[in-house]
Amino acid sequence: MDAATFRRRAVYGRWAVASAFFFNGFLVGSWAPQIPVFMTRLGISEFTLGLLILVFGIGALASMPWCGYLIEKHGSRAVIKGFAIFCSFSLLLVALAPNVISAAPALFLFGAVIGGMDVAMNANAVEVEKKLSRAVMSSSHGFWSLGGFAGGGLGGILIEAHGHLAHAVVVTIIAIAIGLIAFRFMITEDAPVRHEKQKLTFPTNPLIYLIGLMALFSMVPEGSVLDWAALYLRQERGADIATAGFAFAAFSGTMSIMRFLGDGVRDRFGAVNTLRISALIGASGMLAASIAPTSWIAILAFAFSGLGIANMVPIAFSAAGNQQGTSSGVALSMVTLMGYSGILVAPSAIGFVGGKTGFGPIYMVLAGLLVVVALMANLARSADQKVR
Repeated sequence: MDAATFRRRAVYGRWAVASAFFFNGFLVGSWAPQIPVFMTRLGISEFTLGLLILVFGIGALASMPWCGYLIEKHGSRAVIKGFAIFCSFSLLLVALAPNVISAAPALFLFGAVIGGMDVAMNANAVEVEKKLSRAVMSSSHGFWSLGGFAGGGLGGILIEAHGHLAHAVVVTIIAIAIGLIAFRFMITEDAPVRHEKQKLTFPTNPLIYLIGLMALFSMVPEGSVLDWAALYLRQERGADIATAGFAFAAFSGTMSIMRFLGDGVRDRFGAVNTLRISALIGASGMLAASIAPTSWIAILAFAFSGLGIANMVPIAFSAAGNQQGTSSGVALSMVTLMGYSGILVAPSAIGFVGGKTGFGPIYMVLAGLLVVVALMANLARSADQKVR
């Protein structure tokens, strides 16, 4: 294959994996406006709804360790396509569930295929980075955020106009169309390298777990802002409901913008420097939010923190996927599992503690976790490896 053809396929693959991130985020974003209807339709309490949402998270975490084996055996492209088929119909399955007994396994499956695809598309983004010899991970996560925004925005309009079932059908059609048009251009590893022989195994390189810890410490603050920032502003800073809602909006808005800018920043300054500075920015914003005297200052602080946190997880994923001696799928399955625990599991514990101590001290502790990531930044050196 000549250089021009190699480059062209890599560029097509870059936009194909961006489409995969958008696809995944679009489905997750489409679930969000379904939740109030889901609760009313099944006649369940907030407590039961919380348990069902936890089932979604458990499904995601349960599937992630298996993805390393699947990617190692079949390549990330085949795994993405396989999970995408199930993802396309998963929201429709939840929308059709008539009761809690059927909704629970439907949500578990939804979480499992979304989580499995998440691992595979991150592995594919690492491969694109190798072939293009430049970073694409941060902007890929930006496309996930963009997909979530599109799914949530379109969902509210369609459900209001045509009902939850019609919305789920439209989402299914859009997902299938994205897959058919974009995923055929996806690249894959030249030959899946089987470093680990067992059917299901865990990485033997301890550095993988340290990188996973960095991902965890980076994602716990993100999950905490998502789940508890509005309540913090409402209860402890006297904000009204409308103002409290701006906390996560400002945080996610700056994260989305910075993720699209992050690849260029990382290519210029290197992964280690970018991660260290990003972690310190995130910690500064989180600390300022914890001691802010007014709700609007806290909102600005959360927005500033989002600028830093935006690119921390993408760098950690790139570092894991480039570890020598371990396949990118095996490494990423573990780092993704550890990282996403920070969004799917940790906020429950944070809510319990915050109810006893208040959330100001919680955000102060989370700032400390981000400082720890800054101190560990040298472990992300492998994120700058660009090897064909």
